[in-house]
Amino acid sequence: MGLREECGVVGVVGDSEAANLIYLSLYALQHRGQEAAGIVTINKEGKFCGHKTVGLVGDGFSKETLSKLVGRVGIGHNRYSTHGGRMLQNIQPFSFSTAFGSLAIAHNGNLTNADTLRKQLEEEGSIFQSTSDTEIFMHLLVKSQKNSILSRIVEVMGKVKGAYSLLLLAEDRLFALRDPYGFRPLVIGRRGRAAVIASETCALDLIDAEFEREVAPGEVIEIHNDGFIKSHIAVESQRKAFCSFEPIYFARPDSQIFNEEIYSLRKRMGAILARESNVDADVVIAVPDSGVPMALGYANEVGLPLELGLVRNHYVGRTFIEPSQSIRDFGVKLKLNPVGSSLRGKKVVVVDDSLVRGTTSVKILRMIRQAGATEIHMRLGSPPITYSCYFGVDTPERSSLLAAQRNVEEMREFIGADSLAFLSTEGLREALGNGNSENYCYGCFNGDYPEDVGIVPRKQPTDDQGGPGLRAGL
Repeated sequence: MGLREECGVVGVVGDSEAANLIYLSLYALQHRGQEAAGIVTINKEGKFCGHKTVGLVGDGFSKETLSKLVGRVGIGHNRYSTHGGRMLQNIQPFSFSTAFGSLAIAHNGNLTNADTLRKQLEEEGSIFQSTSDTEIFMHLLVKSQKNSILSRIVEVMGKVKGAYSLLLLAEDRLFALRDPYGFRPLVIGRRGRAAVIASETCALDLIDAEFEREVAPGEVIEIHNDGFIKSHIAVESQRKAFCSFEPIYFARPDSQIFNEEIYSLRKRMGAILARESNVDADVVIAVPDSGVPMALGYANEVGLPLELGLVRNHYVGRTFIEPSQSIRDFGVKLKLNPVGSSLRGKKVVVVDDSLVRGTTSVKILRMIRQAGATEIHMRLGSPPITYSCYFGVDTPERSSLLAAQRNVEEMREFIGADSLAFLSTEGLREALGNGNSENYCYGCFNGDYPEDVGIVPRKQPTDDQGGPGLRAGL
């Protein structure tokens, strides 16, 4: 736990209920962003109709609101900020009036050269309305001297660096593009004659759209208002670098991305974790929700019962009123509560997806101990996170990453576990296998980024379980 959701995008072309379908798809992608949401459609007169809201999709869109979003073409966005602040101006999709028509844009990812490009654009006279790096793409597009919108897109893709799975609405057409590394997922589906683009296949499933394929790294998909799709290879992909935290944490387990089912991958991670770090225990429990498939794989591998040890409250909003009389660990207790009969008098294996700052794990393990567990063995379904991400994952600076400051024994002592073990990098690669493991980015685990992000990788721990201690400044 600890790494937060990123963004989700969806586009529909060729359906009279485009806004409703986008709304439902954003519901399915809510796990990718809970800070804000927006939808933009194009009406018969070629004008944009839009609505943006802070908070969850279900709270910000009404039947009346959706009825005003007319048109057969539209895009939507769920937001969790990884670049730019939590400002109303940063809620996507962004829409603009330009010399070559109205444009709207929705983006999932992070541009690594955003600061450089923004400074350059401002010096050339561009005025920004937001602090989001997504707006940079639009300014570059408008400043291009190319004749067609497609050729402008191709030119901009040659200038920006980093991660982007991006939707661009240009009058009667939708363009879907993905960076040449393919960091973030982007899938294509069909609903009758209508075309649907979404971050994950779970969005297609909800609206009865049939999954066709993924947008390829470096590809631009052009979809006309009749649903006709044309493919363009804009940038040749020299290597793929799918984000390994998509299968570990972000994606819904019922989704298929990067040509793999997430549920099966997470079960595989749990099984390999069990083989690498089995321990004498009575029961296995998961930290919900992303830890559940991993815990199932772990329990199946070692033949231990998987019990419901922690119950999650799914109705906790982003803000709440804390009682004036302080309650220890109130924030975590509001979201999770232990089941005493599953824990009392037992040696417990606790399986979670990852360990970032470690502060939440401290509180969870303290609750489990207070519920009567005699031993707690913490198992993580990913390797130690020792580097920050620059491609759209909201990880903190290295100075706040627990595994970058302490070795495994020090981390174990900090979180209050009787033992602690991580999935090895080799184990993660095995889980992501089937000839696919080399197509992933492991930068947050080993500092080996697929492109220059302006840092020099530091020496790694001597063993793959966290080693003798990766410390900031060393």
